[in-house]
Amino acid sequence: MVQRVAVIGAGSSGLACIKSCVEEGLDPVCFESSDDIGGIWKFRESSDSERNRIYRSLVVNTSKEMMCFSDFPMPADYPNYMHNSQLLQYFRLYAEHFDLLRYIKFQTSVKTITPREDFPVTGQWDVVTVTQGGEEEQHIFDAILVCSGHYNQPIFPLSHLKGHDIFSGRCFHSRDYSDGDAFRGKRVVVVGVGNSGGDITVEISRAANKTFLSTREGAWVVGRMSTNGLPMDMTALTRFNSFLAWLTPKSLANWAAERALNYKYDHQLYGLKPKHRLLEKRPLINDDLPGRIFHGAVVMKSNLTGFTESGVVFEDGTVEENIDMVVFCTGYQANFPFLPSSLSDGPNGNLTLYKRVFPLSLEQPTLAIMGLFQSKGPIMTTVEIQARWAARVFAGNQLKTNALEKKHHSFSSCYDFLRYPYEKHAAMQTEYIKYQDFMAGEIGARPNLLKMLLRDPVLWMKVFFGPSTPYQYSLTGPGRWAPFRTREVPKGASGSSFLGFQWLFMFGGAMTTAVLLSKYEMMPMLQTKV
Repeated sequence: MVQRVAVIGAGSSGLACIKSCVEEGLDPVCFESSDDIGGIWKFRESSDSERNRIYRSLVVNTSKEMMCFSDFPMPADYPNYMHNSQLLQYFRLYAEHFDLLRYIKFQTSVKTITPREDFPVTGQWDVVTVTQGGEEEQHIFDAILVCSGHYNQPIFPLSHLKGHDIFSGRCFHSRDYSDGDAFRGKRVVVVGVGNSGGDITVEISRAANKTFLSTREGAWVVGRMSTNGLPMDMTALTRFNSFLAWLTPKSLANWAAERALNYKYDHQLYGLKPKHRLLEKRPLINDDLPGRIFHGAVVMKSNLTGFTESGVVFEDGTVEENIDMVVFCTGYQANFPFLPSSLSDGPNGNLTLYKRVFPLSLEQPTLAIMGLFQSKGPIMTTVEIQARWAARVFAGNQLKTNALEKKHHSFSSCYDFLRYPYEKHAAMQTEYIKYQDFMAGEIGARPNLLKMLLRDPVLWMKVFFGPSTPYQYSLTGPGRWAPFRTREVPKGASGSSFLGFQWLFMFGGAMTTAVLLSKYEMMPMLQTKV
């Protein structure tokens, strides 16, 4: 039986894993390579070759009610979208409240993780750690939770670009970016239009003489604020909207969503229109980029293909000379150097994980990878459910990964590539609510909507039409948190844009809804879209 669990990393995932292990009666030991908790959310003045670094001004892209832990709300005085320093403080409050720091060994890195000779029987692991002073120590653990994240190895394509060796300006990856001060009066090119690329472009454009944003595919841009001044994710991520998306043909859903975005500003006119449909890839979350383009402070350019001695060349043949700096916001790839190479048995050497958590190639489910997925919702809340599920499995709950499940997993990966054909990490994609519902069902924490509709229609209204907050997974089962029923959300947040239909669903169509919901609720189990 599992007793000692190694937790690798003390960021948001690691803290959730420590707490989940303690709640299941396990003995966690967390190894954190730095001197503090928070992972990437702790801003550091200087870059470290071994870890990603956020920029000074970073503000989160998900609102506080949607991204908090299920039984520990954000402080009431926090803004809806907080600065990174406030999120780090929230982690400190969480760790203090649940007394998690005593399980963490700081300035200790994990060097190797190796299955023991009797692993098929015991599921145990040999773990070698190294302190900052270079002292190695060997351990035996019954289970492993990997919480080191997948934003740790920069993708830096500079060497593949023609003329990079003769360019006189400076080129660097966004991990080395702190703020816009160094760009004052410069002519700058930013490569990549992900969330970091959008933020960094906007900030640089306020200091630079001219800023060019080079993009290979374009992007659909969504602001943080929705109708009535509410957080976008609180109005978009609802069970009702997920239900409608399940019913609506994808082409119609894409047309409606794109029309709504273009009504605010035409993406074609702004040089932003991407090659993909809106629902085929995660949108860019940014409040200011269209305005900076509108003011001429940012100029959109096609894909960067090469350099001259003092400038850059773009895919459409245009050249911009007198460029001082090029910032590559080209993302990261997952890297787990301490794991056995035999686990990387998927395409391109990737890990093949059951439900994005448990490696399929292992005889015993005593290794779990946290956070190795992409989602259109908050990552933290999904990782917390992953942690609760993994801890339950380690504590003795059977994990059913038979041949039939593996076959379904392969089908699911193929489905992901079809559903997100333009997403670089399509095999990591998850359906936000359905994926969480699946894992919550495994631990007995999934809200039963049909029973709720009949027994507590007021709560049903709140859960079904309101934002799909993490509190929903503390209504029942292990880790139940009673204050959810009285937890306040901003007035009107129970709305998607379909508020007028709520009472129709509640009274006139209650029985029809119940039948449809019963079919919809079975989808996570009947189909492998998670």
